[in-house]
Amino acid sequence: MDKRSLAQMAQRFRDAEQRAEILRQELAVAIRQADADGVAQKDICEVTGYTRQQVRRIVLAGEGGPGAES
Repeated sequence: MDKRSLAQMAQRFRDAEQRAEILRQELAVAIRQADADGVAQKDICEVTGYTRQQVRRIVLAGEGGPGAES
């Protein structure tokens, strides 16, 4: 592995991290919409693999809840 190849791999990793962050935010919006549409929390958890607490935090963040994160 030469320096150029390592730099290319590092850049690909940074690009993937950025795409993952964008997708995480899009998923949070989708979770909030599903909650607003009346999808059961257990179903949201089942589909996303998130815990009930994670789903609650995401939904509360959309409502501007204290200490909530998206």
